[in-house]
Amino acid sequence: MGWQLSLSFLLAWILLALDTVDAKHYDDGADDVSRLVNKVAKANNESLLWGPYKSNLYFGVQPRIPKSIAAGLMWSRADDYEALQKNFRHTCEQSDEMAGYGWDEYDARTGGRETIHDANNQLDITIDFVKIPGGKHGGSWAARVKGTPREDAPEDLSTTVVFYATLEGPGRLEVNDWEAERSKAGSEGNIRLSGVTPELGRFMIDVTAGPDNDHPECSHPSCETKPLDKTFVASMEIPSEALWQSKIMLFATMRQSFQEALQEYGEQNLPPPERLFTVPHIPGKGNMHFVQRVFRGAFEFDILFSSKSAPVPVTSETLTKRIQSNAKSFSKNFDKAFSRKSPFNTAEYTEFSKNMFSNLVGGIGYFYGSGIVDRSAAPENDELDEGFWEEAAEARERAKPEEEQPHELFTCVPSRSFFPRGFLWDEGFHLIPILDYDVELALDILKSWFSSMDEDGWIAREQILGLEARNKVPPEFRVQYPHYANPPTLFMVLELFLDKLKASKPGKNDGDLNGADRLRSIDLENRDLALAHLRSLYPLLKRQYFWFRRTQWGDVKSYDREAYSTKEAYRWRGRTVMHILTSGFDDYPRAQPPHPGELHVDLISWVGMMTRALRRVASVLGKSDDAEEFAGYEDAIKRNIVDLHWNDAAQTFCDATIDEYEESVHVCHKGYVSLMPFLAGMLAPDSPQLKPVLDLIGDSAELWSDYGIRSLSKKDPNYGKDENYWRSPIWININYMILKSLFDVGTTPGPHQSQARQLYSSLRKNVVNNVFREWKRTGYAWEQYNPDTGNGQRTQHFTGWTSLVVKIMAMDDLPAAAGHDEL
Repeated sequence: MGWQLSLSFLLAWILLALDTVDAKHYDDGADDVSRLVNKVAKANNESLLWGPYKSNLYFGVQPRIPKSIAAGLMWSRADDYEALQKNFRHTCEQSDEMAGYGWDEYDARTGGRETIHDANNQLDITIDFVKIPGGKHGGSWAARVKGTPREDAPEDLSTTVVFYATLEGPGRLEVNDWEAERSKAGSEGNIRLSGVTPELGRFMIDVTAGPDNDHPECSHPSCETKPLDKTFVASMEIPSEALWQSKIMLFATMRQSFQEALQEYGEQNLPPPERLFTVPHIPGKGNMHFVQRVFRGAFEFDILFSSKSAPVPVTSETLTKRIQSNAKSFSKNFDKAFSRKSPFNTAEYTEFSKNMFSNLVGGIGYFYGSGIVDRSAAPENDELDEGFWEEAAEARERAKPEEEQPHELFTCVPSRSFFPRGFLWDEGFHLIPILDYDVELALDILKSWFSSMDEDGWIAREQILGLEARNKVPPEFRVQYPHYANPPTLFMVLELFLDKLKASKPGKNDGDLNGADRLRSIDLENRDLALAHLRSLYPLLKRQYFWFRRTQWGDVKSYDREAYSTKEAYRWRGRTVMHILTSGFDDYPRAQPPHPGELHVDLISWVGMMTRALRRVASVLGKSDDAEEFAGYEDAIKRNIVDLHWNDAAQTFCDATIDEYEESVHVCHKGYVSLMPFLAGMLAPDSPQLKPVLDLIGDSAELWSDYGIRSLSKKDPNYGKDENYWRSPIWININYMILKSLFDVGTTPGPHQSQARQLYSSLRKNVVNNVFREWKRTGYAWEQYNPDTGNGQRTQHFTGWTSLVVKIMAMDDLPAAAGHDEL
């Protein structure tokens, strides 16, 4: 045993020497570092305060402030009763059958351009959103809304457009000169709202009339008293918990106009639909305000939010200049962050790459609210008895989940239409390309997630915060359980950050934060700041790591399993007969029936990656005792992956379970789960298990396809069966992990370098070209891709981890290596 301890000690110090990046103890300079941290935090929050953070809406703006102001946009074709009721747009919905929508360009610090191709309303909408720094309250912002009839639209297409603003919490929001405006049938020219909140100070919102807009003609008597070339403003006070239901409130308000028209003109002489479906003109005070206009043909108007503490108010001229300068700066910064490598360094991939990344960043949302958690701590939750899944289900039925204290989360979302909330294992993949473009933004999101951790070290795998988010989730999925884990992909981001830190050349940035560009990379320019961030995160990283070890442990001792370590084995909790939702690989085939003695090869691989990341952070921070401890765990995990999960006969890694004779046996299903030791970096370049893994990846009779690597082998009896969620389709996040692992092997001398390079080069082309082809064909990125046709399927506008194609295009091409593979 003594030599094993000595080996672990030696390994820890070798790894420490390799990974250390100027680990320093700050004494006299501690105050300077603290001041810099605070200065950067303040500047970063101001730069990121505003954004389209209601990402479940086609366009919804709010600050990163709980219970504050929010604004959004709704529209519909106006000349048809059925269209008005069926096609009134607000929240992103797959059922809207859009011909495509999303951000063509977007930078979280400056803004961007969104286009919406609304086929059923025969309208294309372009929204230019810009942010203008200045003042003491996070600056100002503006949006230009342009509508263009589609080719199949009539020349006199009528469109009704509604801008709205709401205020939740303390403060005031009202239409200027509202008493004078109340008596008018409608308002001309610009509409101004003014307000004040404790966090934002005083502000105003101008909704401009726009240049040369046309309006429908109307001969009905009602148009004499309420002409369609006017702007209709409705102000009201409603319960704060209903503010998010803006569309419902709008329809309720329109109903008043409808009833008045019905009473005055009768059912046989109702006004035309574009006049009938307008809000009553009652501008005033309130916490919800609708500003409605009806246009004929193309239209344009601006929304200008001006902070009173800013040097000057925002104007349409300011907006025009910002739109032009932002487009240039985004292209420059994007090309710098994602220099596309051969064969994707041609013009046709430029628009595609920008679109994928912009939709990822444009899908960042700010959420504040309470989640529902079952903290009953029922003993059945340990899942230790045979039939545990049935006992656990009964315990869930008895439990009384409660709403927790509200908290905030700043996060990307997988899909604005179908999954408009934070998902833990998705987020690590989301942050990989963001880290390349804006390090500080990625760290800000990372810290937000770790700040949601409870005292035990648990982070809810789905962040369903507040009524608006909850409304999108079926009741059976709303409750979160503190013994359920999720793949710890945030630790992948930490490793990539350490790689960047190690490769960077520190500058002399002493906190000069003028301009968004300085903020994006300041952590790489100022080592003190980077280490301060890691120090603040480190206790949370350790807390979650040991929560994983404590709650997801697997049983080695009870079944006389032979392994290097009796402790390094893991099992997902939350297992049912058909699913392990907590694993992320929901319906991937596992042992049947479930057994408390199961060991899951994907989970031990994730924990191995997590251990390595934490060991590296400890090394960088100069915590040698911790680094030595984690190095010991890491070594034991690598050994146990082979001892417990490698099957010589099948030549693959497998889950383990207990058979009817109480013997430990392997359950082998070749696919993403069996690849996880390789994907998590647990295999050395000369590992005896590496060549069978590479052979499996490249075998078209098993996993290889012309469009990417399948989730399950074609030879598996479960291939394509039942839900077929993770039982054949191609997923881009795992294909990215495969490519990264192949790249690592292909750039490291070893017996399998050439094989890895060949697989990498072909797979990279297959994945990117297929996602690109489907984006061109359908207008969308997709949740998954069909392994036989390459067609996108399941959720459309899945601009979460599918956007990893941006990172893949920026990876180096690997020409065939000199030398040869081991035969």
